[in-house]
Parts: sequence; C-alpha cells; structure tokens
Amino acid sequence: MSMRRITTTRRVMAAVSMTAALAFALAGCGDDGGEGPGNENSSAPSAPTSPSAEGKGESQQQDTAAGDNVDPDVKLAEIRGQNGIVMVINKVQRDSGGFVTVQAEVKNGGDKPANPAQWAGSESVIVRQNLASVGGATLVDKLGKKRYYVLRDTDGRCLCTTKIAPLQPGDSTAVFMQFPAPPSTTTEVDFSVPTFATASLKISG
Repeated sequence: MSMRRITTTRRVMAAVSMTAALAFALAGCGDDGGEGPGNENSSAPSAPTSPSAEGKGESQQQDTAAGDNVDPDVKLAEIRGQNGIVMVINKVQRDSGGFVTVQAEVKNGGDKPANPAQWAGSESVIVRQNLASVGGATLVDKLGKKRYYVLRDTDGRCLCTTKIAPLQPGDSTAVFMQFPAPPSTTTEVDFSVPTFATASLKISG
C-alpha cells in the first residue's frame, strides 16, 4: 500500500470516530428519561399558570371595593354609631367619572356584636338587593339644597360595600360608597349613615 493511501485511510477513520463521538454526546445531553415532553419523572419545576385577564380585572375590582390604596392612618372625620360603633372616614374623592367616592373603616369598640343590616337604610329596593351594606348612606349639599343617594344599577344593586359580616367586639372592616358628584362649586357636604351621627366632609379632587 502506498504512503498516500495510508494517510487518506487514517484521515477517514479519524473523521468517522469524531462524528460517532459527537453524536453520542448530543444524545446524552438530550436524554429526558425516554418519556418525551410529558415525562412525569422530570425534576424541572413547571411554570405557574398566569391568571386570565378577566380574573385580574375581577380581583382589582374587589380590592378597590374593599378600600384598596387607602391609608388607614388618615382620619378626615370620625362619626359614632350605636353601642360603641365608630366610622372613621379615610377618603372623600371627586372622580373624573362624575361621582364622589367615600371610603372609611368601621370599628366595633363596644362589647356586643354589630348588625350591619341597619346601615342599609329603610328603602325597600336597597334593603332587598343589598343586605348588610352601607347602601343607606347619603350626602347633602346644603349650598345647593340637594340630597344625594348611593349610586345603584338598574337592578337596584348599590355601588357600595355589601355582605358585611356581623362585627364582633374589637373587629373592623373597610367600606366604600359612591355617589353622584355635586357641582364643582360644592366642596363640602354632610355625610350620614343610618344609626350614625352626621359629619361634615370636605371633597378633594
């Protein structure tokens, strides 16, 4: 055999060996136990499922309704109810949508459970559709001589906190109410909720 043929043969054998080694290495890196993408024995954690956009919107709405983004240390007014119940007003905000939002915290400082059903008022539509709510709240514009009730939809459901659980002694809960906005010239209103005293509130925004 000539020297040229020996050299060529050696080069071919070396190339074949390198190709086989590379293929073996790649096969080892891609091994997942032989079960494919659905391998149950895989130790890699699965990615968390993202909530749908609809779920996010509903969650944000519930947070807002519960008094989200309100500093509980802000006390614009404090009104007293029956048997040691106190409502602390944290925010009275005029919004661009043409309404006023009142957010507050109700605390039971007495020694008996508080019944939120009294705060819904006596109007039959409100009471029937909004049990245990603050749907009986009102704003009075003394300058414009007009009373504003909590906004409600066509089914009579109020834009306010509903289904408030009975407050045991020492308990507290955040509440909110939305009213039609008085004229921009009105900056102060009288706020009242059944069984509570009336308070004068200044509107911000």
